[in-house]
Amino acid sequence: QVQPVESGGGLVQPGGSLRLSCAASGFTFSSSTMRWYRQAPGKERELVATITSSGGRTNYADSVKGRFTISRDNAKSTVYLQMNSLKPEDTAVYYCNALGAWGSIWGQGTQVTVSS
Repeated sequence: QVQPVESGGGLVQPGGSLRLSCAASGFTFSSSTMRWYRQAPGKERELVATITSSGGRTNYADSVKGRFTISRDNAKSTVYLQMNSLKPEDTAVYYCNALGAWGSIWGQGTQVTVSS
């Protein structure tokens, strides 16, 4: 099945760090823009970070600038989201999305909970 697979979520205390991974297969990862979204309970899905196919350009939501870093390894067909200085308001299901000329594909999501 063609679908990105996220991993790395979990429970972390405020101020802690997590690194999410999204492994892709079944589509041309190296030519795809990759994005991380998140959705908290009762809220709409929010775009968190974007990285272009080459990795040369990134963009972040204001709420995570300076704390989160998106990166990719095209040789491993994997995109990462390094999350530092986590806050309780970062609690959400985090989704990986691949966008290419062929369309868009979503992963199943991974839960991130920030709580003491």
